[in-house]
Amino acid sequence: MNPIITTVCKRLALGLATLVVVSAIIFSSISMMPGDFAQAILGQAATEDTVAAFREELGLDRPAIVRYFEWIKGVAQGDFGTSFSGRAASGVDRSREVVDLIAPRLWNTLFLASVAAVVAVPLALFLGLTTALYRNSAYDRSANAATLTTISTPEFFVAYILILCLSSLWPVFPSLANVDASTGFLDRLYKVALPAMTLTLVIVAHMMRMTRAAIINLLASPYIEMARLSGASQREIILKHALPNAWAPIATVVAFNLAYLVVGVVVVEKVFTYPGVGQLMVDAVTTRDMPVVQACALFFAATYILLNLTADIIGIVTNPRLLHPR
Repeated sequence: MNPIITTVCKRLALGLATLVVVSAIIFSSISMMPGDFAQAILGQAATEDTVAAFREELGLDRPAIVRYFEWIKGVAQGDFGTSFSGRAASGVDRSREVVDLIAPRLWNTLFLASVAAVVAVPLALFLGLTTALYRNSAYDRSANAATLTTISTPEFFVAYILILCLSSLWPVFPSLANVDASTGFLDRLYKVALPAMTLTLVIVAHMMRMTRAAIINLLASPYIEMARLSGASQREIILKHALPNAWAPIATVVAFNLAYLVVGVVVVEKVFTYPGVGQLMVDAVTTRDMPVVQACALFFAATYILLNLTADIIGIVTNPRLLHPR
C-alpha cells in the first residue's frame, strides 16, 4: 500500500482513539462537578425520597460507567440525549433534545468563526510574507511588537478594549451581538463585527509570526543561496523559491489556528452575549445541565482534533520522503 495512505489511515485511527479518550475525560469531569442537579431544582427543602425519585427519573442513580456507555452509544447514533433544563419536580416535562438546542447555536458559532477566518488568514499570510521580505526593518519590528502584544493579551481583555473604543467612546458597532434566525446577512455581519475583530486579532498574531518563521527558516537553505548567487532579487527569492516550499508548514499553521479559533469562541461569545455553542455551554454549566455540557464539550474536542488531524495529514501528504519513497 502507498506509504501516504498507510500513514494517513494510522493518523485517522489515532484521531478516533483520541476522541474516545477525550469523551471519557469529558464525561468523568462533568460527573465530578460540584453540586447536584436534582437538589438544585427541588431546593433545600426537598426530602431525600423526593430527591432520590427525581434522580431516578433523570437516570442519575445508575453507575457512571453505565451512563457513559449509554451516552457513547447514543452519540454514535446521533442522539446526544435530552436536556435537563426543562425538567420540573411537578412531573411536567418540557425538556428538549440536546441536538435541537445545539443546532441553531452551532450555525451561529460557525458563522462567527468563518467571518474571523476569512479576514484573519489572508491578513496573516500577507503580514508574514511582507515581514519576512523586509526582515529587520522598522515595519518588521513594529509588526512583531504589535503581534507579540496581542498574543500576550487575553481574549476577554482584547474584547473589552474593543468595546470601550468602538462601542462606548466611538459608538460604531454594538457591544452586544444579539442575533437570531430572522437576522439578515448584512445585519448579522454588523452585529458580529466586534467578536470577529477580537478573534481576528488573536489568531492573526499567531499565524503571522509562524508564517514569518517558516519563510525565514527556508531562506537559510542551500538552494536559496544558489538563487542569490544567480542574481535573483529578495522578492523573487521569497515569492518564487521560498514560498512554494513553505506552503506545507503554512497550511499546518493555518489549520492549527483555525482549531484554536473554533475552540476560542467560548470566552468571546460570553463577553458579547453571542448566542453560540460557547454561550450555551457556559449557561449549561451554570444550571448543571450535564447532557448539554457534554455535547458542547465533545463538539469542541472533535473540532479541535479534526482540524489538528487535518494539519497533520497536510504535513504528511506534502512530505517529499513519502511522495518519493526509495
